[in-house]
Order: sequence, then structure tokens, then C-alpha cells
Amino acid sequence: MAQASKSYKYYLFNKPYDVMSQFSKDQHDQKSLKDYLKVPTDVYPVGRLDKDSEGLLLLTNDPSLNAMILNPSKKLAKTYWVQLEGIPDTNRLQILKTGVKIRIDSKEYLVKALAVKKLDSIPALHPRIPPIRFRKTIPDCWIEISIDEGKNRQIRRMLAAIGYPVLRLVRVSIGKLQLIDLEPGMSREISKNELTSNLR
Repeated sequence: MAQASKSYKYYLFNKPYDVMSQFSKDQHDQKSLKDYLKVPTDVYPVGRLDKDSEGLLLLTNDPSLNAMILNPSKKLAKTYWVQLEGIPDTNRLQILKTGVKIRIDSKEYLVKALAVKKLDSIPALHPRIPPIRFRKTIPDCWIEISIDEGKNRQIRRMLAAIGYPVLRLVRVSIGKLQLIDLEPGMSREISKNELTSNLR
């Protein structure tokens, strides 16, 4: 008898701050995806977000999605809204498009932003819990930055390289897939057609 074809599942999830991008826990008091998602046991996140980063995360049990999203040759843009400590001028931000060197595990990499711009206003995001510590004497601003790589803490390292610490980092899109109306901790299932048409 022929084996039935596997039914693949695809989910978008708005990962809150302080949640690990995995289902297991290293310590009992940590928050993980298991606290928010009721999905088949073979579903896993494709790519990661740091524990202290927020926003769009894709999950699936379809192994072909790894190549579609994580393969460097695909050059899939991922866009983030980032709150910075301090206010860089346009020229300073443009250095990120030219390329900056970051160091990971004693290796140096030249990385570039696909696009970067300062946002004119604070983006419409749900408040972070806990909130960012407000410092009256130090101004802050928001930028939008897109990259097509995914090195460990890449955006934080890039912005540190030009002298601006990151206060808050939220991934708002992967390809054409957008966070839109998903509240933190909420997910929605999508079809393979919707997924693949937005990743081209």
C-alpha cells in the first residue's frame, strides 16, 4: 500500500520579548514556544530570534522551507524596526549599507544592510513587557533595516559597530510575509500557497 503523503503545517507567530525560539527549556522558569503554541510535535521554528528580540517567526514541519528561507543564495529580505539609544544621522546609517565588520566567535565578517532608514515616528507596536527603561537625558529613535543574512545577533552587532546600542528589536517581515495584526504571543496558520507566494 502506498504511504499517504505527509500533511505539512505552516504558522506565523509573533514572538514576545524574553521568549526562547525553541520548544524545550534549559531552566524551568524560562519562557519558550511551548508556553504559547499548540502545534504538532514535529513543528519547529525556521530561523531564530534572540530571546530579547521580538516579532515574526515562521514555524513548520516542512523541511523544504529551510532551504527556501535560510539558504544564503536565496537572498530573502528580513525587515526589522529597531529602537536605538542615540540619534544617528543619515550618513552614519548609510555606513550599514556599505558594510561593517562584526566579530562572532573570534571570526570577523563583513555584513551589509539591504536598506536602512530613520522612521519619522514611533511605529505602531504593542508595548513591550517589561517596558524599555526610559532615560530622560539620552534621546532615542527608531530605524527600519533590512538584511538578507541571519548571523548571530547580526543587527545588534552592526549597530554597535557604528556606536548605537539597540534598545528594542522587532522583526516585522520575512520576504512579503508581514507581522500585521498578530498580537505578541499570538499565531495563525497559513497555507503553503500563501507562504511560498510571499517568499519569492
